[in-house]
Amino acid sequence: MKNATPSFYNLAWRWHFYAGLFVIPFMIMLSLTGIIYLFKPQLDQLMYADLLQVEASPQQLTADEMLGRVRAVYPQGSIGKYLPPVDANSSAQFVVKVGERTRNVFVDPSGGAILGTQDAHDNLQALARAVHADLLIGTPGDRLIELAAGWGVVLVVSGLYLWWPRSRGAGAGVLWPRLSARGRLLWRDLHAVTGFWGALLLLFMLLTGMTWTGFWGKQFAGAWNQFPAAMWDQVPTSDRQAGELNQSHKQTVPWALENTPLPESDPHAAHNGGAAPMSTANPTVGLQQVVDIASERGVHPGYSISFPTTPTGVYTISVFADDPRNDATLHVDQYSGAVLADVRWADYGLAARAVESGVMLHQGKLFGLPHQLFILFVCLMILLSSVSGLVMWWKRRPSGGLGVPPLRHDLPRWKVGVTIMIALGVLFPLVGASLLAIWALDFLLLSRLGARRLA
Repeated sequence: MKNATPSFYNLAWRWHFYAGLFVIPFMIMLSLTGIIYLFKPQLDQLMYADLLQVEASPQQLTADEMLGRVRAVYPQGSIGKYLPPVDANSSAQFVVKVGERTRNVFVDPSGGAILGTQDAHDNLQALARAVHADLLIGTPGDRLIELAAGWGVVLVVSGLYLWWPRSRGAGAGVLWPRLSARGRLLWRDLHAVTGFWGALLLLFMLLTGMTWTGFWGKQFAGAWNQFPAAMWDQVPTSDRQAGELNQSHKQTVPWALENTPLPESDPHAAHNGGAAPMSTANPTVGLQQVVDIASERGVHPGYSISFPTTPTGVYTISVFADDPRNDATLHVDQYSGAVLADVRWADYGLAARAVESGVMLHQGKLFGLPHQLFILFVCLMILLSSVSGLVMWWKRRPSGGLGVPPLRHDLPRWKVGVTIMIALGVLFPLVGASLLAIWALDFLLLSRLGARRLA
């Protein structure tokens, strides 16, 4: 009687299979939403040209004058952010919260006319980015995507082993697909070939994306991305972090600054030593003064100015640039106009520079349209690999069930592969925890059900 205990190879194959069913929907979703966000510059100009474009004029209103126009239209609104015009043909933008809704308000800087508004959350690009980041459900969605990305790394590594040719000269089906094949064999070849050629690209996309996740990414940043403490020694700091300015639908400060403390303004500076009211912010520094500070310090166009929300809050000038060498984050005292912190690319450590560059490569922003088209190609490869794997499983599934397909038993045990998977489980804790859960489920339930069905 044959031993029914599965080999290490078969266990790894089963883990690869189960994880694939979990990961594939996420890979499809991430690829589709990523493609939408990839072409944000072109889609925005196509869909919102009437809001974004204006006729160039030599006469421009100041930021304070435009702010006044917006406040007149939204007297009960809370203005949280200002985005100056990028060039002479661009509108200015204010982010205004009215009740429970947040709106992007576009202003013609030459005359102050309100060009129109856009729901800050309910628009194509914001939705694509938010789904890509956390499935629109916040922290639980972020953890699910992180888990899927971590298992994606495991799948790439295990898949390379599982599909690697076992004989010399076996290029067909690995280096190129056998297009004359039909049925499951053709889908297997499409899955194997795209997986083979796209493995390193997919690993790059997964790892650069995971640096932005709320658990692994935050731990990675805390361990590797450090700034000298002296940068904040001379100013009071709050218990808030700059990452609070970021939201799933909109990036404000660069990754390198997310775990840094937000400085505090001195509320006594505007009250001649008297106590300032502690309910709402009442800055004495005008918005145009903050714009002038950004200009004087050479901040790259495309920056935003986040308003203080408390009496000790600060203005934050920040640009998350397509070229990370142009990144800048400045915190300005809302009463005195003093620049409390000014962090640039030159202040980034090696890890921060690597991550910021990797993210821009991930998003297709560094080299214009050719870069966008290349990332589109990568996304299409991921889609093809995911869909072909799903179709291949569907064609191979046992009749009347959704269990694991029949396995080969004539292959060596996968000792090196198991070692790699354990190492990945340690490197990515959420993957490690789920790996143990899958192993327990497989050992305690699924394998016994399979043995009982075989008997």
